[in-house]
Amino acid sequence: MTSVEPFSLADDFTQASRTEWRKLVDKVLKGAPFERLESRTYDGLTIEPLYERDRVARAIAGRAPGAAWTILQRVDHPDPVAANAQALEDVEDGATGLVLVFAASVGANGFGIEPSAAALARVLDRTALDAGIAIDLNLSPIARHVVGALAPLLKTRGFAPAAVDIRFGINPLGGFAATGKSQRAWRDLAPRFARMIAELAAGGFRGPFAVADGRVIHNAGGSEAQELAFALASAVSYLRALEAGGMPLEAARDAIYFRLSADADQFLTMAKFRAVRKLWARVEQACGLTPKPITVTAETAWRMMTRRDPYVNMLRTTIAVAAAGLGGADAITVLPHTAPLGLPDAFARRIARNTQLILLQESNLARVADPAAGSGALEAITRQLCAAAWSAFQEIEAAGGAWSALERGLIQRNVGAVRAERQKAVAQARDILTGTNGYPDLHEIAPAVLDVAPRNITAIQAGVVDIEPLPCIRLAEPFEHLRDRSDDILAKTGRRPKIFLANLGRLSEFNTRATFAKGFFEAGGIEAVTNDGFASLEAMVAAFKASGAALACLCSTDEVYSREAAAAAKALFPSAKHLYLAGRPPGQAGLKEAGVGTFIYLGADAVEILQAAYQMLVN
Repeated sequence: MTSVEPFSLADDFTQASRTEWRKLVDKVLKGAPFERLESRTYDGLTIEPLYERDRVARAIAGRAPGAAWTILQRVDHPDPVAANAQALEDVEDGATGLVLVFAASVGANGFGIEPSAAALARVLDRTALDAGIAIDLNLSPIARHVVGALAPLLKTRGFAPAAVDIRFGINPLGGFAATGKSQRAWRDLAPRFARMIAELAAGGFRGPFAVADGRVIHNAGGSEAQELAFALASAVSYLRALEAGGMPLEAARDAIYFRLSADADQFLTMAKFRAVRKLWARVEQACGLTPKPITVTAETAWRMMTRRDPYVNMLRTTIAVAAAGLGGADAITVLPHTAPLGLPDAFARRIARNTQLILLQESNLARVADPAAGSGALEAITRQLCAAAWSAFQEIEAAGGAWSALERGLIQRNVGAVRAERQKAVAQARDILTGTNGYPDLHEIAPAVLDVAPRNITAIQAGVVDIEPLPCIRLAEPFEHLRDRSDDILAKTGRRPKIFLANLGRLSEFNTRATFAKGFFEAGGIEAVTNDGFASLEAMVAAFKASGAALACLCSTDEVYSREAAAAAKALFPSAKHLYLAGRPPGQAGLKEAGVGTFIYLGADAVEILQAAYQMLVN
């Protein structure tokens, strides 16, 4: 038998050390601090530029090694007949589970199934519930009663409760956080919650029954640690309520599962899904339980979705699915790419479904259990995230638990602070949403959605307990509102608002800042009229007057500005309603005296500047 010697390309290279790498880096930095190469998350976690392999790390126990995650498809059409058709098509074409999204639930986004026993029965018509298809209920406070309709429905159709894979999604804390209202205080609600789950378990259902849902935090702009902390605090509250209701602790633990958002930050999402298992294992140990793998489900994030250039949403959700799957999620739901525009049609739903099918069947992402294990970067981020989330969880517990922390406004304040940071980063284009605040297309054609109007259904009309609800946002909305204003002006006048780019010098000198200015203004729907420069100031002024623009922006290098900007500003200012300049050159005081009103640059608040531009245009 012929022996084959091991072959490695690495053998041809000298083994490098971290010390040698650091010397090369310091040479490039030329005295600048090494920390310039580090970045920070919204939780303050440090992301280093280089990590060594973590040789002592072990894989985190989660989804069975090599097992595919469940492909959950949203069923959210308000017409139960249409919803049933969606469900049957999804299962026939590859989905292995269904999320029944009821009206006014977290993530319903204006649509959802009517919360009635009749609608539930119609939606599940001809669905082979005992054939391994998973059902996940996305309930709202007004839809909780449909849980009680499941047992008689299954009995009527001849299904044994134990043969049906149903995750019930009972989540009073999530409903309270999202709506800001509850008809009962937690001390009165907790026993009812425990009785409901005890009755389902006694009826033969396997569960899990209660979901610790972090999406309400993610939807409100919260950080990864805040999402984990709220989910953990919710799970602990449910565990206590079930034990107080007489359920054995092990059974109470098995009655709970987790649901988290997955977004396009691949490594943070992977770390988050790994972290939730480690955090829950610590809770189990504190309760005297031997840790066992929990069920963790994922839904791609609502806040990252955009109405403008929505095809980019396909890329975002693909990254999110990959991250959640590699992070160990047991089941994943993909929001169709047109969801921000309305109720998605069959094409968008098929793309959402096929995103998962391709990643599972062609990319084989589920073949390796915890592929992040041993990665220096992901192990470090997971550890930091666990520490930050545990600290935030302890703060919630010190406030009396999740319900009390919501009543005191603690969670709302903490999440609100991070939301403000995120919105500022988007406004300043430090966080890029492609097609919205970066690389906008004013001439895009919106894809089709179903002709179904969203319904503004209030989950609870009035509550005994009222708090500030956590909002459900998309980070692109401020720019989308500006683009809507532009569309309205176009519809009324036949033309968009325009800005004239007064390019100074040669193409090589003005092109970089002219390109930046074009994207800056068109992100807000103000069309940029560009050119190849001008031979004279008179030609520039004539071109500006002929463009039909009311605004103008000087574009060039700082060197050209020092020679030509003041004269150009004085020539343009009498005719322009407002004059901008791209960059932050020296001598800004003199340029302001010459007529420049606003300087635009990377890091400027584009939303504020563009809103002011519209105000000037209408006055």
